[in-house]
Amino acid sequence: MGDIQTVPARGGKAAHVKKGQHIKIINTHGEQVVDTWAFNAEGTAEYMAMDATRAYNQRMSPLVGDHLVTNKRRPILTLIEDTSPGRHDTQMAACDQWRYHLLGVEGYHDNCADNLSHGMKELGEKETHIPAPLNLFMNIPWQPDGTLSFDPPLTKPGDYVVLKAEIDCIVAMSSCPQDILPINGTSGTPTEAHFEVY
Repeated sequence: MGDIQTVPARGGKAAHVKKGQHIKIINTHGEQVVDTWAFNAEGTAEYMAMDATRAYNQRMSPLVGDHLVTNKRRPILTLIEDTSPGRHDTQMAACDQWRYHLLGVEGYHDNCADNLSHGMKELGEKETHIPAPLNLFMNIPWQPDGTLSFDPPLTKPGDYVVLKAEIDCIVAMSSCPQDILPINGTSGTPTEAHFEVY
C-alpha cells in the first residue's frame, strides 16, 4: 500500500497515478466534500468529463463498476470500491472566487478552482481549464421537478472510495472550503481529507 497523504483543509493536492494503480480517497472526518479531477498524464487537454460520464453510464452519479470517462469518451478512472452511501455529485461546478462573491463574500475566499491549480503546480503540471469535478461525498438531491438543493453529506468518518486508473493520469483533489452552505456539514468547518496511491 502507498503512503497516506493529506489534502489539507480548504486546500488542494494532486498525484500521478499510473495505469492499473488505485487511488483511495478518504473522508477522514465524515462531512468533507472532495472535489476530484483527473487528467491524461500525456496531455491535460484530455480530462475526466462529468457530462460525458453521465451519458456513458446513463446515470447521474457513478456506482461501483462504472467508468469515469474523458472528453474524448474513453475511460480514465473506474470506481471499484465505495464504503459511503454512494451520494456523489456530478452536476455542480467547482467553487471559485465568483461563486463566493455571489454568496456575499467580499475579498478573497479559498476555493476549489484555485486549489486545483495549486495542486497541479506542485507537480509541475498545469490544467488547460477548470473542468466540472466529480464532487465526492457531496449531497445534492434532485427532485422530479428538476430542483436541486445543497444538503449536508450522508457520509461517516472514514468512508472512502477507490478509483482505478485506466490510463496514466494525474488525479487532483480539493478539500472544498465551502463554509457558507451546509455541503461540508452544518458546522460550516471544512476539514482535511486523505488519500493514498497504490
